[in-house]
Amino acid sequence: MKFPQYRKYKNGLSYFKIINTSQFTEYKTLGSKLDEFNFEAKILPDRNYISDMLTNYETHWDFIEEAEFDKIIKGFQKEK
Repeated sequence: MKFPQYRKYKNGLSYFKIINTSQFTEYKTLGSKLDEFNFEAKILPDRNYISDMLTNYETHWDFIEEAEFDKIIKGFQKEK
């Protein structure tokens, strides 16, 4: 699998940049604010969460292209 991978919650409130099988960055939206959270999996449930984002994502996440991800993130940065 090629990294990074990009996902978003179906409700559009969080966007994910999956760096590898043990790290991702989540961008949470709150109104016009965007918060960034870096995450590293250290225990099995966390690794399973990342695995689900990569392989079983259809129920909770949508796949997005890098260009869409960048457009969304840059759009929030311009609003600051």
